Amino acid sequence: MRDLKIPQDRHPEKAHRADNAQPKKPAWIRVKAPTSKGYRETRDIMRAHKLVTVCEEAGCPNVGECWSQGHATMMIMGEICTRGCTFCNVATGRPDALDVFEPGRVADAVKKLGLNHVVITSVDRDDVEDGGAEHFAQTIRAVRRQAPGTTIEILTPDFLKCAPEALETVVKAGPDVFNHNLETVPGLYPTVRPGARYFHSLRLLQRVKEIDPAMFTKSGIMVGLGEERPAVGQVMDDLRAADVDFLTIGQYLQPTPKHHRVDRFVTPEEFAAYEKTAYGKGFLMVSATPLTRSSYHAGDDFARLRAARLEKLGRA
Repeated sequence: MRDLKIPQDRHPEKAHRADNAQPKKPAWIRVKAPTSKGYRETRDIMRAHKLVTVCEEAGCPNVGECWSQGHATMMIMGEICTRGCTFCNVATGRPDALDVFEPGRVADAVKKLGLNHVVITSVDRDDVEDGGAEHFAQTIRAVRRQAPGTTIEILTPDFLKCAPEALETVVKAGPDVFNHNLETVPGLYPTVRPGARYFHSLRLLQRVKEIDPAMFTKSGIMVGLGEERPAVGQVMDDLRAADVDFLTIGQYLQPTPKHHRVDRFVTPEEFAAYEKTAYGKGFLMVSATPLTRSSYHAGDDFARLRAARLEKLGRA
């Protein structure tokens, strides 16, 4: 079992909310329970290194497939988030102090798993002055030392309450991909992502390219929360205006009855239409399927992303 200090009530801020019915999942959204040998080996490495993964904490439906291949998304800075987004299953509360040994443990696990590409994300740490920016940078540097051949993708919080230098600290550590998810359309922010600001997140992505124009940037949203298709198109336009390279779109799945309700299950055909539209708007890479998540097939997608940039430069 994990030796983690997760609060007994994972979501105290949602306790007062009325239950939302959880609709039956359609056939295209169902996945098999994880049972493979590879899954167990990955789980054991995570436990041995006392690491948290967003795969487990967020209840990702792809955990069986990814872990069977040794691909786990590390979640640094603890397992307790200072935000209370209504879509998210990560525990909310008062986190412990940052663990100065965690970057080294992450690097050791990456090396032991033999990863060609690793995704590192985190909880929000509004309790830390720099939002955990230096901790991200230390983790990136540790992985570079232990596994120099591994490409690094980070999925960061918004650093909303931090000085501009926080973002610069992370970017200058040199990840290969900088991902920050918008999560939903701006009109749903007050109910879905109340602690965040849509245009701040857009500006953060834009600033990454200003600091390092060569760095790949990535963002994602969920659909099925109640958004309208024109609003999704506007998010695409906003991200392209911020020069974001890679867009992910996946189906929102409701973790518990206390979380934001599923408005509807978007069909695979609608996802295909979103993908076509996004490519038409100029994204280098798009992943839009019901089971798409930020780190799903991230290594293969990164290879395709680099190839798409080279192809585009060759046409220029």
